[in-house]
Amino acid sequence: MLSGLTFVLGGAASGKSKYAETVIENSGLGKIYVATARIWDEEIQAKVDLHQARRGADWTCLDAPIDVAGALGSTSAKQATLLDCATMWLTNVMLDNHDLAAEQDRFLTALARSKGPVVVVSNEVGQGIVPDTPLGRAFREAQGRLNIALAAQADCVVHVVAGLPQVIKGVAP
Repeated sequence: MLSGLTFVLGGAASGKSKYAETVIENSGLGKIYVATARIWDEEIQAKVDLHQARRGADWTCLDAPIDVAGALGSTSAKQATLLDCATMWLTNVMLDNHDLAAEQDRFLTALARSKGPVVVVSNEVGQGIVPDTPLGRAFREAQGRLNIALAAQADCVVHVVAGLPQVIKGVAP
């Protein structure tokens, strides 16, 4: 049974979103999708279209490129929420020059207060090369800190590699 916070972590195109969607589908609860992506170009639009088609029409989508706390606060105990993804949210916060510490605190507090179960998807960005720009290095460090905080707060942490989920904390939902 799905409860509390499940954190799904993996590399780009690892299958983490598909796994997280399956977890929500199997919960038997109403399905909420909190979308953090902004449509910057045709490539991102195509990826969003693919995710929407895969999920189907029985999901309620809440767009929250920054205000994930507000989106999470609007859900109920009869709904399971998929937040996809923390990496895009962090990108938006940093590019819009928001107070990162304050926004991260709002995010984590909203997760703790959520009435229903939440699955958060995030990218593991610390296993690649060191970015060559100051913004890239700042982002990698911020993403690492956010992932650590999410994993610490989560009841279950799943690392997805090549479409294969590996539970690294707790019990698989």
